[in-house]
Amino acid sequence: MKFQLAVNLERMDASADMMAVRDHTLDMVRMAEQGGFSTVWAAEHHALEMTIAPNPFQILTWWAEHTSTIRLGTAVATAAYWHPINLAGEAAFLDLISDGRLEFGIGSGAYQREFDRMRPGLKQSDAWQYMQEMLPAVRALWQGDYAHDGEFWQFPTSTSCPKPLQSQVPVWVAARSPITFDYALREKCHVMSWPLTRGFDEAEKYKQQLDEAVAKADNGFRPTFAMMRHAAVYETAGDRQKALDAIRLVLGQFENLFRNSGDVADGFPKQIPLDQLEGREQYDPAMLEENLLFGSPEEVIEKLKRYEALGVDEFIYYASMGLDHDTQKRSMELFCDKVIPAFQ
Repeated sequence: MKFQLAVNLERMDASADMMAVRDHTLDMVRMAEQGGFSTVWAAEHHALEMTIAPNPFQILTWWAEHTSTIRLGTAVATAAYWHPINLAGEAAFLDLISDGRLEFGIGSGAYQREFDRMRPGLKQSDAWQYMQEMLPAVRALWQGDYAHDGEFWQFPTSTSCPKPLQSQVPVWVAARSPITFDYALREKCHVMSWPLTRGFDEAEKYKQQLDEAVAKADNGFRPTFAMMRHAAVYETAGDRQKALDAIRLVLGQFENLFRNSGDVADGFPKQIPLDQLEGREQYDPAMLEENLLFGSPEEVIEKLKRYEALGVDEFIYYASMGLDHDTQKRSMELFCDKVIPAFQ
């Protein structure tokens, strides 16, 4: 099993210094490269302080200048917010300046709040159609002259300038539903899945959907399957409690965004009290510790072995969860020093 890092520029409230957030994020990327991670992912989100990522390619260009071997991925570029020529060129330029380290992740998008601002009138549940039209167009532009007459975009003969350095850029699709797994395999894409805070049976469901999509596509393509979980490795009771408190804070803000409640002030979603929610058992600390990649190094190794046995090729360590910077770094150090060696 290999390991990937998802990390955001993250502010949970206005007291967080933006320059400290900037420096910490780059420190985590450098630690990941030195510790043996294969890939680091940058997201795309808009007008939200908890995930500051207005352009993932700009973030990855910054990281590229401070690293040399770790691969650089978008997790994910939101198709509906881009024009195919623009997206193809941005991605190809990153591949060029990073000496061919691009991992191109594309997806449908997460929050209706963002669609209301970036693509007014589009329902988040319909955005998969934009992704499915976008990807073939981007790949065609990377190859040379191409004209497009689709449902969402139309343009005369054009090409990507520059072209990617890699002859075949690895493409990833974020998938949780059968329709997206099927599309990924038809298009010969690698797959990343995120079970949120749900149990291991959710991961098993995704693997089953992947296997069914592979059989249905029957095209000889063997995708890399990556699984993402929030991660915190700790050896003290204090760090354990910090991790559980932090993830519950983040989940309260996620609930606000998923409900599109509109309670966002200056980029900060209002915290929804978890004990007031229906289904609040899914936020129980014991459940979170069991389902997420939380625990001592030994406990985390055992959890990862279970994912490895399931058929997960690469595990995405999701570092951003409202945890203070020092505790995040202690977790990363423990993971690199005590967890990764068990899989080498």
